[in-house]
Amino acid sequence: MKSLLEKLRDGKVLVSDGAWGTFLHEKGLKPGDCPELWNITRRADVLDIALRYIEAGADMIETNSFGGSRFKLEHFGLADKTVELNREAAAISREAAGPDRFVLGSIGPTGKMLMMGETTEEELGEVFAEQAVALEQGGADACCIETFSAIDEAVCAVKAARKNTRLEVICTFTFDRTVTGEYRTMMGVSPADMAAALVDAGAQIIGTNCGNGFERMIDIVKEIRAACPGMPVLVHANAGLPEVCDGRVRFPESPSYMAGMVPGLIRAGANIVGGCCGTTPAHIKEIRAAMRTNEAKRNLWHT
Repeated sequence: MKSLLEKLRDGKVLVSDGAWGTFLHEKGLKPGDCPELWNITRRADVLDIALRYIEAGADMIETNSFGGSRFKLEHFGLADKTVELNREAAAISREAAGPDRFVLGSIGPTGKMLMMGETTEEELGEVFAEQAVALEQGGADACCIETFSAIDEAVCAVKAARKNTRLEVICTFTFDRTVTGEYRTMMGVSPADMAAALVDAGAQIIGTNCGNGFERMIDIVKEIRAACPGMPVLVHANAGLPEVCDGRVRFPESPSYMAGMVPGLIRAGANIVGGCCGTTPAHIKEIRAAMRTNEAKRNLWHT
């Protein structure tokens, strides 16, 4: 099978998966529980999530390892299981993906801040390397370093993955729209700032996830594409901005609404399109259908 980057160089726009946390909570994960522990205690439930997204038409599936760094797992007394939990996370998604779909090992922020002196670059590098290596051992094809807001931490993660594994490296930041209409992370990083720093660090695919629905993601992708015209761009959008209804959080954007945004997102420059918080297999199925329709129209236009 061609690598993920080779597929993208062929001009294909690929479909990623949807939310994992939302799905885990629907299956009974309680607030304060460790999602990654389910990789060994409730493996069948984790596998079911991965299979549902593959069945919906995803070209790639992430892993249940977003909070799988040693720094995060030590809060649950599970630091000694870091390698096992990440390796099993990748093995589960590998089983669901089979030989012809990609597995993206999810790596989230550690919660430690370099600028506050809570850790060092060397220590961060070791922590990210440990997680990335375990994900590769479990069968991941790439790692998705996601939901970051600080350049220094993201750069450590990208460099650790590139140095210690053969995984293709994706890195995405989460942006909010300011009162003046600009997009910034909570650390004040713009899409252009992110793009320049990540490319320099060695990321091979860059992008944005969480925090916004597809409509706002279009603007963010345009900024990333303007800053780095030749880089593949991945988007994992929320199903809109969360709303609280009767004491429960809900995401308002329906599968058909999100699918309707796909052509605009592709025109903006997205190469991989998937979902984040609130998205379901139904969203991914509609996005896949919209992608087929868009591709058919493009082929018709060129004939």
